[in-house]
Amino acid sequence: MKLFLENGYEKTTTANIAQAAGMAPSSFFAAFENKEALLYTLTESMFESQFDNTAKLIGENMDPLLVYAVETSLQMYITELSEPLRELYVMAYSLVTTSEYIYQNTAKKTETLFAEYMPGAEKKDFYEMDIASAGVMRGFMAKHCDLYFTIDQKLRRFLGCSLTLYHVPQEKQEAIIRAVLEMDLKPHAERIIADTVARAERGFEEIMAN
Repeated sequence: MKLFLENGYEKTTTANIAQAAGMAPSSFFAAFENKEALLYTLTESMFESQFDNTAKLIGENMDPLLVYAVETSLQMYITELSEPLRELYVMAYSLVTTSEYIYQNTAKKTETLFAEYMPGAEKKDFYEMDIASAGVMRGFMAKHCDLYFTIDQKLRRFLGCSLTLYHVPQEKQEAIIRAVLEMDLKPHAERIIADTVARAERGFEEIMAN
């Protein structure tokens, strides 16, 4: 994780990782089949902590749709503030094993969140819908903000697309989007990035100590 944050996913090789950990390349492959398998483990860690971070930010008793909207918006902010993390997220949404984990994991949450707006939908429907939603997420993450496509505009467009996909009524969508845009999410995204870096450094130190 430390090397991915410093150099990006593509430029970090398994040889780099083995060398930094003080081990032979063969030892890396005894633990992970390849670099994608390592990213899978990191993806699990990142996605498992996302809803916890959001719950701490806005409270566990808030509207579940707002929790979803804030959680996904934080991902957008994180990828806008850190190029290495942008690459990690985009790769996670692109590679076969990691994207499948995201589909499976997120579909369980979206079924709970959006079931009332999609009566009669089955588990497989939410899985298939998440394939579409993840594609939208990846596209918006990969696109850099600029003078004409600000972060607020990105969040408004993404949330509009995503909530429409799950048949959330327009009036409800507008209320959720307005609530998200009224929040100052940037410092929270910066804290998550700092925590990610700190965890990576602690993990690296523990490896070297062993």
